[in-house]
Amino acid sequence: MNARVEAELPFYFGPERTLFGLFHASGTPARKAVLLCAPLGQDQIRCHRLYRQLAQALVTEGIAVLRFDYYGTGDSAGDSAEVDWERCMADTAIAADELRKRACVDRVLAFGARLGGSMALASVAQARFAGVVAWDPVLDGQAYVAQLDAMQSALCADGQRFMVPRKPADVAAQWLGFAISASLRQQLADLHIERPSTPTLLIDSLSPDTPRHVNGFEVDAAMIKSLQQLTPWDDPRRLEVAVLSHSLIQAVTHHMREAA
Repeated sequence: MNARVEAELPFYFGPERTLFGLFHASGTPARKAVLLCAPLGQDQIRCHRLYRQLAQALVTEGIAVLRFDYYGTGDSAGDSAEVDWERCMADTAIAADELRKRACVDRVLAFGARLGGSMALASVAQARFAGVVAWDPVLDGQAYVAQLDAMQSALCADGQRFMVPRKPADVAAQWLGFAISASLRQQLADLHIERPSTPTLLIDSLSPDTPRHVNGFEVDAAMIKSLQQLTPWDDPRRLEVAVLSHSLIQAVTHHMREAA
C-alpha cells in the first residue's frame, strides 16, 4: 500500500456500517483531529474538492482528519429523501468518536460550510467538539428555506437548462436536483442555532446584501473573520461550479494549527 492510499483511507463505519468516511492520517502522532462536516444537497457537491484540499492542508500540519457522509448522502447508505436532521447530528457524533479512535486523540475540532457549519455548531455537546469553525453557516432556517425555494423556482424557469419550463408540481419535493422530504424541510425551517460554549470562529464570505442573522447568534467581533473573496452560494447561474477558496483553506488551517 502506497503512502497516498494510507493517508486517505476509505471505510464504512457506524451502526451496521452504513456511514462512509475517508480518514486522512497525519504523518506523525496527532495532537488533535478535525472532523469535516459536509453541507447538504448541491452545496455538498460544490464543496467536495475544497474539503479534500482542506484535509490535505491540515494533514501537513500534523492534524488527522475525517471526512464523512451523513446517512442518505454521498456514499453512505440511504437515499436523499431519507435525510433527517436529528439523524445527521447523531451521525456527526458517531463520526467524531470514530475519528478519536482512529487518530488516537480525544481532542476533536469541527469544520463545516453552510449547513455543515450549522451541523457542527448544533452537535457540539453531542459530539464533544473542542472547537468549531463554521463557514457561512445557516443560522436562520426560515430564511434558508425561502432562499432554496426561490432558487428552485428560478431553476425551473431557466431557459438555458430547459427548453420548456418545468412545472412546479413536477419538482415540488426537490431542491436543486435533490429529493427533500417534508419532515426535513420543516426541520430546516425550524432550525435555530444557539451559540455554543466551545470556542467558535465564524468565517464570513457572504455578499453584502445577503442576510446574515449573526446578531441573533450573539457573537462578538473576535469570533468573525471576513474573507475578501465572496462565495456565490445562492447564485443559480453557478450551481454547477465548484466552490474553491484558497483564503478559506489558509484561514482554517492557521486557526486549527493555533487552537490550543
